[in-house]
Amino acid sequence: MKLTINGKEQDYQGEEDRPLLWYLREDLKLTGTKFGCGVAACGACTVLVDGQPTRACITPAASLEGKKITTIEGLDGKAGEAVQKAWTELDVVQCGWCQSGQIMTATALLTATGPVNNNGATALIFAHEGVAEEVAAEASRLFLGVQIQCANCHD
Repeated sequence: MKLTINGKEQDYQGEEDRPLLWYLREDLKLTGTKFGCGVAACGACTVLVDGQPTRACITPAASLEGKKITTIEGLDGKAGEAVQKAWTELDVVQCGWCQSGQIMTATALLTATGPVNNNGATALIFAHEGVAEEVAAEASRLFLGVQIQCANCHD
């Protein structure tokens, strides 16, 4: 089975129920997508599948044939660059573990041409010429369905 990840065709020969997260991290060595909770609640494992934020920890890799999968390593384009720039300028980073999931979700919102489903939360944001950077800065201030667990981890 062929999967398209970051614009490159990959040959997937794993189990049907193997989560995409482990294929990305273990087989392809794309470690920017993080393991957080394993139940799709925290969002650290968020990737884009056909532009939609998707939790890689519960999504079987085999279910994604014919879909375009983008990880933090493959994020490009005006919206992705604007979000990453805003993240840096606003000094959003804490420990950094969940940041890739937040950036992927914010980018999905900026590039949406319709509703974006973020694990049950739906938002509709259009990025128009000339406002993408402003929208990115505002979106970067939000957690967008990605739970920050740093305070819990460092008791």
